[in-house]
Formats: sequence, C-alpha cells, structure tokens
Amino acid sequence: NMASCDLNKRVLSIQSHVVHGYVGNKMATYPLQLLGFDVDPLNSVQFSNHTGYHSFKGPISTEKELATIFSGLEENELLGQYTHLLTGYIGNPLFLRQVGVILKAIRKANPNLIYVCDPVMGDNGSMYVPPELLPVYRDEIIPLADIITPNQYEVELLTGKEVRNEAAVWQAMDWFHQRKIKTVVISSSDLGEEGMLRAFLSQQDGTRLAMDIPKQGGKNLFFTGTGDLFAALFLAHSHASGDVTEAFEKTIATLQAVIKRTVASLPASQEPVKAWQRELKLVQSKREIEQPEVLLKAKRIN
Repeated sequence: NMASCDLNKRVLSIQSHVVHGYVGNKMATYPLQLLGFDVDPLNSVQFSNHTGYHSFKGPISTEKELATIFSGLEENELLGQYTHLLTGYIGNPLFLRQVGVILKAIRKANPNLIYVCDPVMGDNGSMYVPPELLPVYRDEIIPLADIITPNQYEVELLTGKEVRNEAAVWQAMDWFHQRKIKTVVISSSDLGEEGMLRAFLSQQDGTRLAMDIPKQGGKNLFFTGTGDLFAALFLAHSHASGDVTEAFEKTIATLQAVIKRTVASLPASQEPVKAWQRELKLVQSKREIEQPEVLLKAKRIN
C-alpha cells in the first residue's frame, strides 16, 4: 500500500558538512525535511565553510571512519528503514569505493531503495576532486544508481566525450542508460541561448525533456551548492509525483526562487560580492520549497 509506505521516507545522505553556510548535507537536509523526509546525514568532511572562501579548515573523513559509523547503523538493524541513498561531494576515492559497499548492504535490506547519485567532480572545465575519483564513479558507483544529476562537465568526464551540442547530450544520455541508469538529469549546461542555462532530463523508457533557465545576477556571479540543492529537491519531487516532468519543473522552480531571493539580498554597491554574501538563502525560502510555483515549463523533446 503506497500511502502507508509513504509515511516512512528516510534518506541516508552522504555528503560534506560545513559549519558555516550551505553546501552538501547542510544544503540537502532542510529541504528534504520540509518535504516530509527523515534525513540521516553522514558527513564526508567537516569544514569550517565551503571551499570557495579565502580559506577552509577541517577534517576529511576516511573510509575506515565511514565503515565504522555504518557498522553502527547495521548492528542496530536500521538499514531497512532507508528508502533513499543520496550522495554528493566526496573527496577521497577509497571513501567513494566504501559507499559502493554500503549501498549494496542497504539494497539487501531494502531491494526497493532508490539511489540518487550526484557525481560531484568539477565544473566549468576544471576538476575540484582528485582525478582518481573518476574511474571509481564511472565503473563502480554510477552503474548502481537509479537517478544521476551530473552537470555538463561531469557528463564529459564520465562518458569521455565532449558535449558541445544537443545531439551530443542525447548520445551521452544513452551512454548512461546502457549502464541501466533509469533517470539522468543534467542540472545545468551552457548549451542555452545567451543569458540562459539549459537543463536536460532523460528516462530509460523514453521521456526526454529540456528546459531553458534564465541566468540570474551578473555575469561573474555564481552560487555554490546549487547542484546539491537540485539533487535533494529532485529526489523528493520524483518520489512524490512519480511524474518526472512535474519533478523536473518543481525542482527548477524552487531553485530559481532560492537564487532570486539570494540575488535580491546582495548589497547594491559595486564592491565585489564576498563568499558569505553568496550563500543561498535557504531557510528564508521555506515557502518556495514547500510549495514551488512552476513558472518555467519543460519542453518534451521526443
């Protein structure tokens, strides 16, 4: 019975933790909770703030620490409670490999587990994780995922092919589907027209969508953690509706609203925007998370 099982929505979220600001688990937890999920955050790092600041400090968790924490969950027979696994920023290939071990253990306890993988490796043509993570994602982790949410650059890294036009996007989507991934969402690409980002979604059964998203703020203004928010929202909405078009539109609606509020909060002066001023206004966007107002519609491509 769907209704009764829907009361138990619990995500194990393995991502970074920051003391100040919003990325990783700090970004994913609040929206998922507002959308009715219990969230169990397991932190891959504990940093003072995200890495886009002048400096960042703090410990990086090892695969041994991950295995130890997980064994506690396992010994208390908690694994069957998880309906979803969400993974984001992980900076160490051995830690990532251990995630694969964990996923298999949870799937054994709940064969219906949905794994949402955000293969965080880089953006705008440069990698910000060690290159050794790439083969682990490509060969070991990605084939276990139900939903993946890479950006354009991460798609190029994983498939080993340039994605510089729309035909290449759909070819890349097929590469993922051949590896049995049901839903692939490219959260952002620069394939839109001037002033637009373009997002794409493809399902193994054939639904293909594209959406143009207006860039907000100035040319040089970028926000950290938007991909983390995208993955968390898409997990929630795709579970709720079962309709990927609706999930895609609602996810982008909330994301755009959060960015809009953040842009509006920036100082009017000509001074360069500081890292702390660019932190997404997540808590202030409670209403837009709970009730996304869809203004941008996805276009069916097939």
